[in-house]
Amino acid sequence: MGRFPNIAASKAKTGAQKAKVYSGFAKEIYQTAKNGGTDPSGNLNLRRLIEKAKKEQVPSDVINRAIEKAKGAGGEDYQTILYEGFGPGASTLIIKTMTDNVNRTVAEVRAAFNKVHKSLGVSNSVSYNYDYLTLVSFKCENEEVIFNELLEQEIDIIDFEMEDEILTISVNPTMQHKLKDALETMFPNLDYIIDETGYYAKDKVILQGEDLEDFQKLMRILEDVEDVTNIYHNVNLEE
Repeated sequence: MGRFPNIAASKAKTGAQKAKVYSGFAKEIYQTAKNGGTDPSGNLNLRRLIEKAKKEQVPSDVINRAIEKAKGAGGEDYQTILYEGFGPGASTLIIKTMTDNVNRTVAEVRAAFNKVHKSLGVSNSVSYNYDYLTLVSFKCENEEVIFNELLEQEIDIIDFEMEDEILTISVNPTMQHKLKDALETMFPNLDYIIDETGYYAKDKVILQGEDLEDFQKLMRILEDVEDVTNIYHNVNLEE
C-alpha cells in the first residue's frame, strides 16, 4: 500500500522546467511519428502522446512542428537509452534519455554521478529491483465500479490503490491502450493526474543528512541534462 504516493509531487517539480518539457515532447513526437506514421488516427502511440502533451500544456505549434519535421526526409534519429546508477546511501536510479548523440549523453550523465562521488552501473545492475509498468491516476468517486469494469474487459490489474479520493492503477505496458480505452469510455475527457509508462521501485529507502543532500544535488544536475527525459529512483521523498 502507498507504493506510488510521491510520483505526482516529483512530476510537478520536473514540470516547472517548461522549456525542457516541451523539448522532450517534441523529440518523442517526432520520433514516434517518424517510426509509425504522421497521422494520429493511424498511429495510436502518436495519438496518445499528443493527448499527453496537450495535458502537459505543450503548445500546439511545438506539437505540429515536430509532426511536420517527421514528414521530411532525413533529419535526426533519436534513441531512447536507459542508464542505471548507484546514488548516495542505498539509493538507486534509472535515467531515461532520448538522444541523437550517445557519447555526449553518457558523458553528461556520468559526470552528474561523479559530482556526488557515485557511479553508473552496468545494464540490469539496478533495474532488477524495479517493475516496468504503465501507471495512471485520477480523481475517483467509486473505485469498485471501475475495478469490476476493468475485470469485465479482461484487463490484468497489477496494482489498484485508492488514497485521498485518488485512484492509482498499474498494468503491464502491453495493456496500456486497452486500459485507457476502457477508462475513457467510462469517463470521456478523463483528466489524468499521472499518465506514465516507466520504472517503479519494488521497495523504497529513506535518506537523511548528507546522503539526502547529495541525492537532491544529483537529481538537480540530472534534470539539467538536456537529453534526460525522466528519472526513476527508489527514494521515498515524502515527509
